[in-house]
Amino acid sequence: MTAGNGWHRAGGSDVTRKRRKRGGSDGGWGTGGREASMVGAAEFESYYGRQIIKTPVWKTPEVPLYLFLGGAAGTSSIIGALGELTDRPRLARAAQFTASGGALGSVVLLILDLGRPERFLHMLRVFKPTSPLSVGSYILAPFSALTTATVGIRLLGWLPALRKLAALASSVFGGPMTTYTAVLLSDTAVPAWHEAHLEMPFLFAGSAMAAGGGITMALTPLAESGPPRTVALAGAVMELAASQRVEHGHGIVDEPYHEGKSAALLRAAKGCTAAGAGLGLLARRSRLAAIASGALLAAGSALTRFGVFEAGIASSKDPKYVVVPQRERLAARQDGHASTITR
Repeated sequence: MTAGNGWHRAGGSDVTRKRRKRGGSDGGWGTGGREASMVGAAEFESYYGRQIIKTPVWKTPEVPLYLFLGGAAGTSSIIGALGELTDRPRLARAAQFTASGGALGSVVLLILDLGRPERFLHMLRVFKPTSPLSVGSYILAPFSALTTATVGIRLLGWLPALRKLAALASSVFGGPMTTYTAVLLSDTAVPAWHEAHLEMPFLFAGSAMAAGGGITMALTPLAESGPPRTVALAGAVMELAASQRVEHGHGIVDEPYHEGKSAALLRAAKGCTAAGAGLGLLARRSRLAAIASGALLAAGSALTRFGVFEAGIASSKDPKYVVVPQRERLAARQDGHASTITR
């Protein structure tokens, strides 16, 4: 759909109409010789009051929680593999249980959103590289299987070498688990998500690192909690920096991030993440600080996912967030074409 289709302005069509009159006090041509516009301010309305794009039918809180748990689980699986390789058994155990719990929780939430369990299995019938949803299904399925197998082998006390192999295999999918959901959102036509497609993966990766590192740090004794603390603090910095990029620099599409429910959620997210990072600096010597820091970082990560989700839903319902960027892109292309001709 082009920018002008299905739109009108108050008092006339979308094509600018100007009435030219000379002299008099009727608001036409004055003594300055300038033309007075007879067109009012734009009202963004579509035919029959319908939206231009369809609002995603993803459920709340299932989908935002799915985004949060998947990211935290992905980071935890990598930390668990690191614990195995560096001979930190308590760290490996805590991280592996966190990864398995997050992965299984993600599968359950996805099934709840789909409505029926068999729909998840149907998603695995075909692999489509051009579809983030299809690729994501083939990341989540083996990831959840491997993390569950790792914990199962640990509980059964089977061969440690087999457990390490399963942990390393799950960590291969851990990285994609932290970012594929960002691609999934950005690949839609939802303005607040799509316009920030370059920054969204960094936001989700940082958020996942803060959550997975924070939870694992809180569950691990101080003697072995150094790696997850480092991951959590690095993730918090990345999350705060990327959040600024997502929420600014995209013109009118930035508005949903600063209004209503989304703004409140994102403000709370930044507060929790910053406070968690501050306490994380003290977590080297205090187990209580480590637990509080991990809880705040996890809360900040979850609130970030909910805030981004709400901003996208809000932007899909207001026509101006679709039309204005369209017109700006069209004008930029026309200007570029014109400058090329004049060279």
